[in-house]
Amino acid sequence: MADNNKITPQNEDYSRWYLDVIREAELAEDSPVRGSMVIRPYGYALWEAIQSGLDRRFKATGHVNAYFPLFIPKSFLQKETEHIEGFSPELAVVTIGGGNTLEEPLVVRPTSETIIGHHYAKWIQSYRDLPLLINQWANVVRWEMRTRPFLRTMEFLWQEGHTAHATEKEAREETLRMLDVYVDFAENDAAIPVIKGVKSDREKFAGAVDSYTIEGMMGNGWALQMGTSHYLGTKFAQAFNVSFLDQNNVTQLCHTTSWGISTRMVGAVIMAHGDDRGLRLPPALAPIQVVIVPIWRKEAERGPVLEIADHVHASLRDEGMRVKVDRRDDQTPGFKFNDWEMRGVPIRIEIGPKDVQQQSAVLARRDRPGKEGKNFGVPLAGVAQETRTLLHSIQENLRHQALQKRTDNTHRVTSYTAFQDVLREQGGFLHVHWAGTTQDEERIQKETKATLRCLPMENAKEEGQCVLTGKRTNQTAIFARAY
Repeated sequence: MADNNKITPQNEDYSRWYLDVIREAELAEDSPVRGSMVIRPYGYALWEAIQSGLDRRFKATGHVNAYFPLFIPKSFLQKETEHIEGFSPELAVVTIGGGNTLEEPLVVRPTSETIIGHHYAKWIQSYRDLPLLINQWANVVRWEMRTRPFLRTMEFLWQEGHTAHATEKEAREETLRMLDVYVDFAENDAAIPVIKGVKSDREKFAGAVDSYTIEGMMGNGWALQMGTSHYLGTKFAQAFNVSFLDQNNVTQLCHTTSWGISTRMVGAVIMAHGDDRGLRLPPALAPIQVVIVPIWRKEAERGPVLEIADHVHASLRDEGMRVKVDRRDDQTPGFKFNDWEMRGVPIRIEIGPKDVQQQSAVLARRDRPGKEGKNFGVPLAGVAQETRTLLHSIQENLRHQALQKRTDNTHRVTSYTAFQDVLREQGGFLHVHWAGTTQDEERIQKETKATLRCLPMENAKEEGQCVLTGKRTNQTAIFARAY
């Protein structure tokens, strides 16, 4: 059971706070295999809500789901040079199966461009077969040395979209369309404002021509890459002969894309919204949107209180809300309040003997602590409508708070000395003019531990001096420490 006293305050040790919340809210726990985790039911319900929000958007944009194998012949990865070089340190390789040495080692899926390219080559023959728009929900394995639940684990869950197109223009449009789908989900479901941007050559996906990202600010001012979309050009098409006959009966290579969001999004929701009391879940994703806590002292009060609680439960459920009645009789109301606050349930409804008499209820919102967040004496006939209104308000308030935090912790700096000082003393996002090289990025990371998160796509092209080299440029960049 949750215990707020077991939560380390954020300003004392943010990393410990994060792990404490995951443990106390029963989201996940370590498995016997180093770097792997067991996602517990409450954590998995949160992932299912993320899946649902994304899958709905994918299908609305014409994509269908399929599934491709977990094991990939190692030779497939070796067909695209940048791809194998980028993933080699993270590969898990199977060399024995059924007690026998395999003729060819099998790689446990780190990503699926290669195996999908192999099959797309068989499925695509003509321009009439294009575009091919497929997504899969799957697990992948990357042999990480430093792991953290949800943010970076050896095995994780994700979706990966893979599409094939007749032209570069169509493929690039798809790449940006799916980036915008991610923005829509992040801001409207997860209530996390994000920055759209292009990854630098140093940070882009292995094998991509261009990589795009959405970057969110976490509660401690660090950045988190929350989703990526990649234009792959014809690199994988050439490696796997993914080609088609065009309208002039000429063989052409397909232009392909890939894009993905993982269980890292669960970590983003925890860190972008959580406080010292635990989770604060946006209603759009909360596994339980409303918890009803019946309160009684005398046995004679139990029946009437539970009857009203069940009535309210039915009315909210009929309105499509995810609602639960806490019937535990071995815990005090105060314990239950703390427990559900820890789990981030957006609204708590309290019903006691006086409420039965007055045919009313008390509504408490998780995003506003204490009496400020309580609405007393809500008539039972109006509880469903008031709850619906509050859920919308909480969703918007969490997004607004996250946006305000990002605004307050984004700093424009014009010199490398200021860059180092601001990063050390304040942290957050550093917005700079940038004309540096991969080697310049490596230097900054070595000296400050900050990385180039992205080259923002929506900033005005104002000319200035590169923060490191002093060269004139109209290109800007966001640097930050990141997970």
